[in-house]
Amino acid sequence: MSALLAEAPRPRAVIVALHGGATTSAYFDAPNRPRLSLLRTGAALGFTVLALDRPGYGASSVRPERMTTAEERVDLADAAVDRFLASRPRGAGVLLMGHSLGCELAVRMAAGERVRDLLGLEISGTGRHYRPAAAEILTGRFRDGSSPASRASGVHDLVWGGDGLYPERIASEAGVLVPGPPHEGSVARSWPHDFPAVAARVRVPVHYTLAEHEGVWRSGPAGLADVTAMFTAAPRVTAEEQAGGGHNLSLGLSAMAYHLRVLAFAEECALARERSDRRRPSERVRTVGEEAPR
Repeated sequence: MSALLAEAPRPRAVIVALHGGATTSAYFDAPNRPRLSLLRTGAALGFTVLALDRPGYGASSVRPERMTTAEERVDLADAAVDRFLASRPRGAGVLLMGHSLGCELAVRMAAGERVRDLLGLEISGTGRHYRPAAAEILTGRFRDGSSPASRASGVHDLVWGGDGLYPERIASEAGVLVPGPPHEGSVARSWPHDFPAVAARVRVPVHYTLAEHEGVWRSGPAGLADVTAMFTAAPRVTAEEQAGGGHNLSLGLSAMAYHLRVLAFAEECALARERSDRRRPSERVRTVGEEAPR
């Protein structure tokens, strides 16, 4: 497993960021645009940011047979987080952050409760119901005569569409777009059906961000309600729309605004953890033979 890492010397918390389909961890470090970078903004504000190359991308792309099931992908990602953070301070704990297909992994990791010191979960670019045009393309229901090229073009329009939402030519810059692994087609088809059952097992605070100009998932109040209703066991679920954002929020012109919202949520989770720790009764361990207090 490979990753990009931006460390704060004494981190308030750690953000573990999981990119979407057909890109890499570079999604969270916009090429030549440091102001749009989650890694740089997070580290500047005192958060360590670990952006993993998800299973099937980066260093793990040479072993596709190791990640055909959701369980295998979660195991790999959990182990990678443990390895990268083994000797590094976590501050108040870890916030998982997923975008698009990365949300499938982030939600499953949060539901599995194996991430040590898990503070919360941030997701964007996902939902419960595809827009009709997206469903036709992503679930394989094509009109007669469609081709792989037309499908790729359709996906590109869905995730990069919208005038004035992104810096010019950012999608063509180094490291942003790469081929996806074979298993991701089936993940795109199954995730809307699997999402509710997995979300119901998440027991940490959840924040959902929906782009104002989302092209893949149902948007507006109905889209926000679709997602928040699924996290029935989370102690707190908040959702909001990112003004001026398209599907790829972390590469858009509104990326700074979005990243500040994510970091604000991480700070809220850190404060909640600290309050919880202060409320726990102190315990004193007696040695064998020591007289108990009267």
